[in-house]
Amino acid sequence: MSGELRRASLEDAAIVAGLFNEYRQFYGQASDIDLANKFINARLARKDAVIFLMLDAQGNGLGFCQLYPSFSSIHARANLILSDLYVTQHARCVGVGRRLMTTAIDYAKAKGIASIFLETHKDNHQAQALYESLGFQLEQEFLGYNLDIQ
Repeated sequence: MSGELRRASLEDAAIVAGLFNEYRQFYGQASDIDLANKFINARLARKDAVIFLMLDAQGNGLGFCQLYPSFSSIHARANLILSDLYVTQHARCVGVGRRLMTTAIDYAKAKGIASIFLETHKDNHQAQALYESLGFQLEQEFLGYNLDIQ
């Protein structure tokens, strides 16, 4: 699919926030564009996330991926957590997700990142197929735990 893929800046916050709101709804959250705007604006202003954005020829958002810098104690190097990958319903199955992912991988290679970690829902088979086609491997050695702090 043609269009522009770029690293999002603060000027792109409204477009990314709209996509982020849709992403959260995809995972069962209520629509809250104010929350999405605040969250994305904070990430971009503080530069504590790397967000790649795919736009169509008219400048409409087709998808985004959001990466958070982290560290691997085992590797004693930086790694990335791919927290969000979202492609709008009408832009799925045309390569937008793959382009966003390969851009994230290229970014990681250029920065000397040790690894990219991600999680996806166990029923999201389409995303799993994409990740595996790009060389991601399903974690078999470690168990994941979560504690919600409210």
